[in-house]
Amino acid sequence: MWTRALLALLGRAIRSGALDLTLPDGSLHRFGAGDPVQVTLHDPGLPRRLILNPQLALGEGYVEGGLTIAGDDLHGLLRLIIAASEAGDLPLAQRLAARGRRAIKGLRQFNPLAISRRNVAHHYDLSEAFYRTFLDPDLQYTCAYFRDPADDLDTAQQAKMDHVATKLCLRPGLTVLEIGCGWGGFALQLAARHGVRVTGITLSEVQLASARAQAQAVGLTDRVQFLLQDYRAITGVYDRIVSIGMMEHVGVPHYPRYFRTIARSLAADGIALVHVIGRTSPPGVLSPWFHKYIFPGGYAPALSEVLPAVEASGLRMADVEVWRGHYARTLQAWQARFATNLPQVRALQDDRFVRMWRYYLISAELSFTDMHQVVFQMQLAHNPLTVPTTRDYLSRWRPPPNAPRTPPERPPAHTPRASAATPVRAISTSPKGRIRSAKASIFSGVPVISNTNDPSVESTTLARKISASCSASTRAAPVPATFSSASSRCTAGPSVVRSCTSCTGTMRASCALICSITCGVPVVTTVMRD
Repeated sequence: MWTRALLALLGRAIRSGALDLTLPDGSLHRFGAGDPVQVTLHDPGLPRRLILNPQLALGEGYVEGGLTIAGDDLHGLLRLIIAASEAGDLPLAQRLAARGRRAIKGLRQFNPLAISRRNVAHHYDLSEAFYRTFLDPDLQYTCAYFRDPADDLDTAQQAKMDHVATKLCLRPGLTVLEIGCGWGGFALQLAARHGVRVTGITLSEVQLASARAQAQAVGLTDRVQFLLQDYRAITGVYDRIVSIGMMEHVGVPHYPRYFRTIARSLAADGIALVHVIGRTSPPGVLSPWFHKYIFPGGYAPALSEVLPAVEASGLRMADVEVWRGHYARTLQAWQARFATNLPQVRALQDDRFVRMWRYYLISAELSFTDMHQVVFQMQLAHNPLTVPTTRDYLSRWRPPPNAPRTPPERPPAHTPRASAATPVRAISTSPKGRIRSAKASIFSGVPVISNTNDPSVESTTLARKISASCSASTRAAPVPATFSSASSRCTAGPSVVRSCTSCTGTMRASCALICSITCGVPVVTTVMRD
């Protein structure tokens, strides 16, 4: 009965491509037209399981060896199955089963702390040696960013980290919280390249030990701390919050608390970035095979499931970027490295695990190429103008490609560069006057000199008040900027990045006033007209 039902299902579903199916009794059945994918069923109980729960049974059959494919063409078989399921012409029993899975979706994504710990351990507490067989040296286990089609995995992962860091609009001395820090590679880069102080949290004890060891090895324990902590236990306020590839494990029922936590932990002038796998289709469910074997409690949401929680949290959406194609290329690169390092993998894991991981990587790739999955990057803030109002800054603020993982040298003092521009002087000794001077320069492009003889200004509060205005794009043409603590002068123009010798900081030259306030030195700002 089950065999006849399976044959009838395949005959109805396969309209694109072809399948040759050999049953346990040796009989051969062909479906569709063209060059077929050749599959053999060895387990007599598999037809029943394929009818009752096809997604789970297909993966289990491949992993357990009850189903084999000629040439191990798993890509071909899964593409055939996806095309058939996307057509939507499924029997009533299959449609009812899908509705049942959607009905219990909330239960499957119910992830209180104890369950979250167990789910994380299931996947991420595998040995670091295993993950090193297919990841990049920084152990970035999230989507890479391929700026150029010729980029390899290592280059693309570095580009991802640079891209995210740029979106955070970092300045030396800021505090950064990374929710889901993995093995610590990104946190260490933020501290070394940008001079920020980072707190990374994870629920994986294996990742925590690795991250702390790496921080010790590169001498960054004074600026980076890693904690075994759940996002619900976060305390304190941070200038920047970043979460890359962690929200998939939160669960839709917990989105309100997740975003409320980010909102209360983010400074009034702060920026948060959430990078998450999502879908461009309406809400759905995680494959039962993935739920059981790979990511229990996980889910890739539609934006329609995310935005209500963001809006209710009080956060404002400043920008959303949709990455298309990047994760498919990332997964292809992981597959290639996994295959190349198969002898090392087999020394760590058995054959069943190898087949399971291969099924996982290939089916994940096809969820991006043949289905509806993408990556969303959401920039959030209490004040959306904290984030620059155009994306031009993404190209201007890109960090150097091979910056070392060590604190930057203090730059030498420079002599201020003379300018032929005739400045419009706006001299003031009051904080409000200095703010007006800065805004006049930034928004009109009119040359301005803002001067004060009072270096004892309350620095941090005033700097935060004007930081959102200073980070905006300007209409003035870029001009060189030089800083000198010896002369207590700063000659600067908008849209330029330079260093201040008083704080060794790197900042937009249009924010030179912030450097004056935070360093306690008088400032002269000269801006060139277009």
